[in-house]
Amino acid sequence: MLLAIDIGNTNTVLGVFDGEELRDSWRIKSDARNTADELALAFRGLLDEHAVDGIAACSTVPAVLRELRTMLARYYTDTPTVLVEPGVRTGVGVVMDNPKEVGTDRICNAAAAHHLVDGPCIVVDFGTSTNFDVISAKGEFVGGALAPGIEISLDALAARAAQLRKVELVAPRSPIGKNTVEALQSGIIYGFAGQVDGMVQRLSETLVPDAPQSVHVIATGGLASLVIDHSARVTRYEPELTLLGLRLIYERNT
Repeated sequence: MLLAIDIGNTNTVLGVFDGEELRDSWRIKSDARNTADELALAFRGLLDEHAVDGIAACSTVPAVLRELRTMLARYYTDTPTVLVEPGVRTGVGVVMDNPKEVGTDRICNAAAAHHLVDGPCIVVDFGTSTNFDVISAKGEFVGGALAPGIEISLDALAARAAQLRKVELVAPRSPIGKNTVEALQSGIIYGFAGQVDGMVQRLSETLVPDAPQSVHVIATGGLASLVIDHSARVTRYEPELTLLGLRLIYERNT
């Protein structure tokens, strides 16, 4: 089985593939202080009965990536491994001023999105930040936009406003909040849905000026489920999109 590891700023997502089938997946919090031995202990505890014969990984956290390399060298010496980084064949052309600046998770998302849909698309990744990744009809990563994520925005609001506090992230009874909690929920849930629709419209009009509605919109990330039901432009939800991209890149390199 292939173990796919996506290490983000907030969460680490792991999945095991049996061929093309994702058999199981887990989401744990990322901690830049974890050592290689702690990573191995956490991963092996989750994998349990799954026998791993290949590993594909990407990380946007340099400190964790360093420990991950150490863990792989110590505990998975004989296991074929692909770390997504410059020099690895991804199948994704990067049309950016500085391609090395693009996060490897965004490259994995682009590879998976192009595999899933026929035509231009936008990936909206709801994580620590909300990433809008724009992929051309040829499968090229042509750029995008970054915005503060849902939890960052809520934390900042609670920290800077004396009478506001953190609330459960669920849709309120009505967009018109009748109390402080519902007003916050409305602003977060419907506000981010509006942000997604507005950004997708602008990006689509730039990507395909003659037919912006032809652009597919794929939502992914740990917080996507909060917003997608209230967005008019999201056409597909793929919670494990990055893991799929890791599998495709692993296959391309082995």
